[in-house]
Amino acid sequence: MVYILQRLLHGVFVLFGISVVVFGLTWLTGDPASVLLPLNTPPDQIAQFRHQLGLDQPVPIQYLDFLGRALHGDFGISFRHRTAALPLVAERLPVTLELMGAALLFALLVAVPLGILAAVFHRRTPDLLARFVALLGQSVAAPWLGVMLILLFAVTLRWLPSSGADKPQSIVLPAIVAGAYSAAGLTRLLRSSLLEVLANDYMRTARAKGLPGRLVVMRHGLKNAAIPVVTFLGLQITFLFGNAVIAEAMFAYPGMSRLAVEAISTRDMPVIQVFVLLAGVLVVLVNLFADLVYAWLDPRIRLA
Repeated sequence: MVYILQRLLHGVFVLFGISVVVFGLTWLTGDPASVLLPLNTPPDQIAQFRHQLGLDQPVPIQYLDFLGRALHGDFGISFRHRTAALPLVAERLPVTLELMGAALLFALLVAVPLGILAAVFHRRTPDLLARFVALLGQSVAAPWLGVMLILLFAVTLRWLPSSGADKPQSIVLPAIVAGAYSAAGLTRLLRSSLLEVLANDYMRTARAKGLPGRLVVMRHGLKNAAIPVVTFLGLQITFLFGNAVIAEAMFAYPGMSRLAVEAISTRDMPVIQVFVLLAGVLVVLVNLFADLVYAWLDPRIRLA
C-alpha cells in the first residue's frame, strides 16, 4: 500500500510539472490574437478580443486561473472551434486510444515471437533475421514507412484503405506505422533479457530435471525476462503518442492527435493544453500500472 501511495504522489507531482510546462510553452508560440484575427483588425477590437479570452491578464494570474478551472474540468473555449476544449478533445480520445492499442498489439505480436526465437536460436539464422528486422524497424522513419505502406497496400494491391476510419481495416496501416518502432525496440530488449535469464543456474536445473525446452522457456524464462520489458512498455507510451500524431496526420485518422496538429498550426491554446494534459495523465496512469506489474513480477521492488 505504501508503494502504491508513493507512486501516486509521484504522478501528482509529474502532472503539476506538466501543467506548468504546457502553460509556458503555449505562450512562447506568440499572441493567439495575431493568428486568429484578420490582419486589418482595428487595435480596439484586438484589445476587446484579448480581454474576452483573458489574455490581457498577467501570466501568473492566467496560470492560476487556468489551473483552478482545469481542476474543475474547464479548460476554456477553443479559439478556432468556439466550443469547450475538453469535450472537443475528449470526443476524439477513444479513437486515438484505439489506434494506440492496435499499435501496441502489433508491437507485441511481432516482438514476442521474434525475441523468443532470437534468444533460443542464439547466433543462428532466426537470431540474425530477428536482429535484422529489429534494426530495420528502428532505422526506418515513420513518415517514409507510411508512404511505402500506402503505395503497396492501398495503391498497388488495393487491400487496405489509405485514409479515414470508416472501415474496420482502416486501422491496420496507421497501427503499423505507430507501432513499428516499439516492436523493434521490444524485440531487441526481450532477446537480450531472455538470453540473460536462460544463462542462469535455475534454468539449467530445470532442463536437467527433464522438462521440455519449450516449457522451460515459456514458464520459467519468459516471466523473469518480462521484468525489464514491462518497464520498457511503460516508457513506450510516449513514443506511441508521437507516432500516433504522424499516423493520424498521414492517414487522415480522426483522433485527438490530428486535432492537436491542427491546433498547433492555429495556436489554439486551450486545445493544445487539453491534449498535452490528457496525454500526461495517460502516461502517468500507464506507468503506474507498469510499476504495479513490475512489483508483482519482482516483489523485492516493494521492499526497496
